[in-house]
Amino acid sequence: MKGSGFLTVLILLFVIGTAQAGDQAQSEVHRIGLLATGPNPTDQSPFGAGLIRGFARHGLVLGKNLDFERRAAHGDLDRLPQLVHELVASKVALIVTQGFPAAVAAKDHSTLPVVVVGAGDPVEDGLVKSFADPGGHVTGLSEIAAELSAKRLSLLKTAVPSVHRVAMLWNADDLGMSLRYKAAEIEAKRLGLDVESLGVRAPNDFNEAFTAMVKRPPDAILMVTDVLTFLNRKRVIDFAAEHKLPAVYEYDSLVRDGGLMSYGPDVTEMFDRAAELAWHILHGADPAQLPLETPSRFVLAINLDIAKAIGLTIPPSLLARADEVIE
Repeated sequence: MKGSGFLTVLILLFVIGTAQAGDQAQSEVHRIGLLATGPNPTDQSPFGAGLIRGFARHGLVLGKNLDFERRAAHGDLDRLPQLVHELVASKVALIVTQGFPAAVAAKDHSTLPVVVVGAGDPVEDGLVKSFADPGGHVTGLSEIAAELSAKRLSLLKTAVPSVHRVAMLWNADDLGMSLRYKAAEIEAKRLGLDVESLGVRAPNDFNEAFTAMVKRPPDAILMVTDVLTFLNRKRVIDFAAEHKLPAVYEYDSLVRDGGLMSYGPDVTEMFDRAAELAWHILHGADPAQLPLETPSRFVLAINLDIAKAIGLTIPPSLLARADEVIE
């Protein structure tokens, strides 16, 4: 074979080999563990939908080159360590968590990279060392809970200028939620509001909280959302409606469920961004050096049907600021 022909063959072999390597990399299936404190993270949930959308932007398509290994505690926190062990045994590359208890379990019971969402303030609750330098094997998104707690109370005061006494419902066994409650308590005092702490630890505790509010009626309710309060949200929403109490929640889904108003991050967008962090980890990034991120989109939702039912007129200026109005 002449030299030029031989060189041509070598070039062709190189091009074919490179293309085959590219195809192989593209067809590699990335296995991601999903761990939820509450319900199963379906494809239609903010957890699943946000991740699917985020990974798709990088060419990772569920069922093609992306696979989710899902585990959910459904509120039974004692199951979380075992669920983490199951994810590790299934050979996932990393774990994305929803909720503070799930984040703690993934951190403490595995050495896999962990991307956390919905864990409150990861720095304050000890999940990471700092925003800029998380350290360890955990990174993710902070909900800037202290700032948002203050904002919710400010919006409540705008909606109901006469409010003076606010009952706060929160899970006293969840450190992430306890810090959220403390931030809200500080802001309440700054706004001149009195706070009644109604910490709950189990479903039966809600009855005691409701009894306390009947005996000493508040002007409004703020509910801090975790798996316990979320799973009992209908009871809180119904109590507020029955007693014509304005109530502010953290997520817009609770307003669609019958709550009066909410202010908080777009949860689907947060998981979308969690997918971005996960993608970087899949491509060699060290979670210890991936700075925490914060939400970029916030949703103010107001249910005018509920406002009318409890005899409340929402100021037009507040309605004009709402991202979602239900009527």
